[in-house]
Amino acid sequence: MAKKVTFKKSAVHHPAHYGGADNLYETIKVLEARLTREEFIGAMKFQVYKYNDRALHKGNEIEDYEKGLFYQNRLVKRAKEK
Repeated sequence: MAKKVTFKKSAVHHPAHYGGADNLYETIKVLEARLTREEFIGAMKFQVYKYNDRALHKGNEIEDYEKGLFYQNRLVKRAKEK
């Protein structure tokens, strides 16, 4: 069984500048509600590619990989929903 990844409170996991985890109107939640399943999965794929591709170029390698993982987890969660 895979080890559960936990995120420290930071710019990675539900950052305050996007509304925070407790905010009903956090950007990712609004997008998930407004987009179709396929559109949301595509948006999450884009974010995963973006953060993984730029990880070695911005000076925040680990944080960018963690951000990519955050979006990958959201993608998997939504993909499991039928």
